[in-house]
Amino acid sequence: MLDCRRMSGKILSHEDLLRERITLRDDGKTLVFTNGVFDLLHVGHVRYLQRARALGDALVVAINSDRSVRQLKGDSRPVIVEQERAEILAALRQVTYVTIFDDISPRALIAKVLPDVLAKGGDYGMDEIHGREEVEAAGGRVVSLPFTEGASTSAMIERMRKRSGK
Repeated sequence: MLDCRRMSGKILSHEDLLRERITLRDDGKTLVFTNGVFDLLHVGHVRYLQRARALGDALVVAINSDRSVRQLKGDSRPVIVEQERAEILAALRQVTYVTIFDDISPRALIAKVLPDVLAKGGDYGMDEIHGREEVEAAGGRVVSLPFTEGASTSAMIERMRKRSGK
């Protein structure tokens, strides 16, 4: 049976995440940060999160709030509300922490957390990765991870629409 208390302890406010960051740094642990919508979890997400987690001791996944997803993707998104997306991600063993951010860009949060490693999918060029400059200026590194071709939430939604005739 799923331990909701343990899982909810993985979903952190920004303030709690900053406290955890200090603890990890004091313990000499490497923090990896990634972000995204993570609306309908698919194999591309799972592979990506496994690769990101392998880059350090702890992985924080920052997800866009519902409001910011609508701004980025349109009114039909997200399919899954932010608290449920956070809960699903928190249930994955490779994810150490989840936090929700309300801005279009995670840059301000990244600048506060200053992870040791900033990971983003290979569908983003290095010059498109928000927070890259801040992380590199603080001595961290930015990693572009392989993109799983054909694995995208938008493609999944389109396939479902076609199959349902809508």
